[in-house]
Amino acid sequence: MRTALRTPRVPRYRVLAGALATALLASTLSAASTLGATPAVAEPNTLLSQGALTAASSSESGGLGPRFAVDGDRSTRWASAQTDNEWIRIDLGRSYDLDHVALEWEAAYGAAFRLQVSPDGNAWATVVTESAGTGGTEVYDVAASGRYVQLVGTARGTQYGYSLLEFQVFGDGEATGPEDPPPFPDDEVTHHEFQANCTFSHFLPDDSIVYPGQPGRSHLHTFIGNRSTDAFTTPASLLANPASTCTVPQDKSAYWFPALTKGGVPVEPNIPMTVYYKSGIDDYTDVVPFPAGLQFVAGDMMADVDEFRTAPGAVEGWECGDISKSWEIPANCPEGTQLNIRYQAPSCWDGIHLTPEESAHMGHGTHMAYPVSGQCPLSHPVAVPMLEFKIAWPVSGDMSDVALVSGSDQSWHYDFVNAWDPEVLRRLVEQCINGGLQCNPRGYDLYKPHRGTVLDENYQLVPEPAARQEAAS
Repeated sequence: MRTALRTPRVPRYRVLAGALATALLASTLSAASTLGATPAVAEPNTLLSQGALTAASSSESGGLGPRFAVDGDRSTRWASAQTDNEWIRIDLGRSYDLDHVALEWEAAYGAAFRLQVSPDGNAWATVVTESAGTGGTEVYDVAASGRYVQLVGTARGTQYGYSLLEFQVFGDGEATGPEDPPPFPDDEVTHHEFQANCTFSHFLPDDSIVYPGQPGRSHLHTFIGNRSTDAFTTPASLLANPASTCTVPQDKSAYWFPALTKGGVPVEPNIPMTVYYKSGIDDYTDVVPFPAGLQFVAGDMMADVDEFRTAPGAVEGWECGDISKSWEIPANCPEGTQLNIRYQAPSCWDGIHLTPEESAHMGHGTHMAYPVSGQCPLSHPVAVPMLEFKIAWPVSGDMSDVALVSGSDQSWHYDFVNAWDPEVLRRLVEQCINGGLQCNPRGYDLYKPHRGTVLDENYQLVPEPAARQEAAS
């Protein structure tokens, strides 16, 4: 039943956007297989959709993506392409008993559409069929339960696409108290990151992710971080061999990338490399630590110039002196400068698979994905730190004999195996990424000393109560 132009009921409670990794993983693994699956039950008339993950068949631009229909801000909106058959989907995180759906249209509204509910994003039940939409604010009673709710347009009301200011789903949700105010409300958030600084370790023609257990099978790689990394490396072996070139001793992770040569001779990086741990999504408070044992490869060894230039991971490409955003190694770099490259990794995890091999074996495709329009896609709902490698080599002058051993200048890629101490990584993510800081490897923001630190001068964990007390003083 539709109630046209009815003011949506104001929820007494709001479900916090962005669950912790454990909740996301649990919901991924326990998605119901029938529409009548046992739903979460708590406070009725709760706004469930605000801040939820979304997807859409199309978006007019990145600034008009589907997440803007669930952000609670009437100055933003989702706008589809200018065709009739378009859809927008919301993932509530788990199954709920639903009560009603409120659609707040911009001028471009739907004249005909369906509202559908699903437990798993595959089997859909139509709960509302509208053939005479009027635009404005439309509210529909919904007697169903499910995790996913979508609007499927079949006829536009104008010559434009579909445009929603807000797509709100209400039901029996978890009752949560008022959110605590930010602990440091006057701090301007300009960054959400911390650094891992690691020096050169060794060269080997090994790759334990692509060619596990096959020494010498790969092209030559430059390794930083854990000194034991080779073709037989596993997360367990990294933890058992703690010697690392990284500043933080609790970071036993392995990082590697194709060797760079000059005149056919491998070039050893001679300064600490910077691996930034950042937020890859707009809501940096939703980022959670890497799960233990996560492994992935960033980049495409077969990319051409255009694919490298437009890749979601490309940041500045190749740099030296005043040269930046070069998608090929510059022909000449000013004497005394260094050749740099910066490239970002995917930062959305499927919540299930830990390796590319495991994911492919299960027929799932890749276990990692890049954010879309500032949020993780529904297929990869867990936001983990976004790694940004900034690598430098001491080469300058004539660069005609400088090359990657992996092939073309666009074949840049890198590998990562997580072997952090879980507690240290958690504290760094919460302090620096979730806390909106620009941290050094110890979790300290030089420009905001009142926020405290994670590790002391000896790289020992500062007890959390002490860290909070220090930050408050």
